[in-house]
Amino acid sequence: MFADSSLTDGIEISPRFRRMVETRIERLETDAVADEAQVALLKDGDHIKRHMRLVAIQRAEALRMRLFLDRAKTRLPRPLVAI
Repeated sequence: MFADSSLTDGIEISPRFRRMVETRIERLETDAVADEAQVALLKDGDHIKRHMRLVAIQRAEALRMRLFLDRAKTRLPRPLVAI
């Protein structure tokens, strides 16, 4: 993941970007569950292995994104009225 934790210190992301990443995580996790359910319909052993590799990659990517969000700070939105 991140070789040096000092690289992740102080990362700020916008609320919009955070929502976008959270949406992507949800989609990856939902797709992983659906793809895993489809394995029961597959007959070829190689196809099953490739399909399970897809599920593992989807879950790994969702985890990587969750870890990123855990380390990132969400920037406060700018005030609507100039101060």
